[in-house]
Amino acid sequence: MVMGTVRTALAFVSGAMALAAGPASAAGLPQLDASTYAPQVIWLAITFAVLYVLMAKVALPRIGHVLEERRYKIDQNLKMAESLKGEAEAAAEAYEGALADARARAGTVLSDVREGAARDAAERQAELRARLHADIQEAEAGIAEARDKAVAGIRDVAAEVAHSAAEKLAGETVDAGAVRSAVDAALKERG
Repeated sequence: MVMGTVRTALAFVSGAMALAAGPASAAGLPQLDASTYAPQVIWLAITFAVLYVLMAKVALPRIGHVLEERRYKIDQNLKMAESLKGEAEAAAEAYEGALADARARAGTVLSDVREGAARDAAERQAELRARLHADIQEAEAGIAEARDKAVAGIRDVAAEVAHSAAEKLAGETVDAGAVRSAVDAALKERG
């Protein structure tokens, strides 16, 4: 195939050289001079063959090897990116799960704290209510005692005042027990 291409190229160049041989040499274009045509064609063929061999055996395999290495690195990077993406998704799912668990635990702790606070408040309120009830009963007992003392004092004073008033009005001595009984009866009616 290479030889057929070289023959075709030589035939084309020889025809072109034959047409341009006369005026080209006169114009000073040595590459178109028919007398130097054969060595040029030989050097063209040698250069073409050397360049073809260099390209086919050295340059293209190296380029192919570099492309294969790049393709391999890209594939490896894509695989690593896929694995890292999977790990990141797993980590994100684990994070979401941990966050949901933490929220659930926080809700449980919060409800426990609320219940504990409500129990403590109810206990304190019951203690306060009991203490206030005891204080109220004590105060009522004190008030009743003070009232009884006041009433007793009023009864005594009222009995003395009534006794003195009765003695002054009647001009006679009045029995203190009878006056006291009359004052007690009057207080019972009012009270």
